[in-house]
Amino acid sequence: MSKVKNIEKYNPVKQSVVTIGTFDGVHIGHQQIVNRLIESTKDNDLASIILTFFPHPRMVLQKDANIKLLNTISERRTILDALGLDYLLIKTFSFDFSRLTAEDFVKDILVDKLRVKKVIIGYDHRFGRNRNASIDDLKRFGALYHFDVEEISAQDINAVAVSSTKIRKALSTGDIVKANTYLGYRFMITGTVVRGKALGRKIEFPTANIKVSEDYKLIPKQGAYIIETLIDKIPVFGMMNIGVNPTVNGNEQTIEVHFFNFDKDIYDTEIQIHLIDRIRDEHKFESIEALKEQLFKDKAYTLNFLKTYYNHE
Repeated sequence: MSKVKNIEKYNPVKQSVVTIGTFDGVHIGHQQIVNRLIESTKDNDLASIILTFFPHPRMVLQKDANIKLLNTISERRTILDALGLDYLLIKTFSFDFSRLTAEDFVKDILVDKLRVKKVIIGYDHRFGRNRNASIDDLKRFGALYHFDVEEISAQDINAVAVSSTKIRKALSTGDIVKANTYLGYRFMITGTVVRGKALGRKIEFPTANIKVSEDYKLIPKQGAYIIETLIDKIPVFGMMNIGVNPTVNGNEQTIEVHFFNFDKDIYDTEIQIHLIDRIRDEHKFESIEALKEQLFKDKAYTLNFLKTYYNHE
């Protein structure tokens, strides 16, 4: 199982193979790098490590508070754990850290802290103060400090025409199928079930209200979605609405999930919701009855979709 640690608390027991980056989304392009990383540790008694930075450098250097990320740290761990990574190590990114020279970064962190044996990195990787060091500099430091550098070529990187930016765009337009294709897994939203106004229960559609604590987490376009989650290790399906509930004159965005065939008390429980497909935009209906009628149609559509989906998956 992969472990998430602040790098300051990491005490290496063996040498490591390391790659460096944000890995936001851990999409299919990232997964190729991670698989290469893990493969390099086999038969060599080495630890596989992703070194990442948090907060995102743009939040610190550009004061970009509006940047939205595809994954929270816990979600990133879930994905990397499934791939077989040993450690996701987090280095707190600060202005002072950004002033660290490339050689100090290599010696203090890669060599002394991580006991690096090999670094696997993209051909265009830049690092150090003002990002002024290149992969050629890293290779020079490798020769000096006795570690190997494996370069991921432009051809290898471009072979998978995926970027976190493309995924964010797909999610912002509600194209969850395209986003999931790029990600290589279902986009997830992690949050805690909190008490709402219980309006859904009055119209036969009780909902779990999901509070996402991390304000940097990207939330897809408003609308209704088909979802799946695991509760007590059992898959539960349902419909999720992201929106402001305009039919009842709501004005704050909420995330509400109606689960099928489920009636347990899960208040204060953290759950991961996996988005399968999108049903429709959010609408303001003429009445509560009209909304209720639409929800029954949505449910019938969703149940039929899931039946077909799982027969062909």
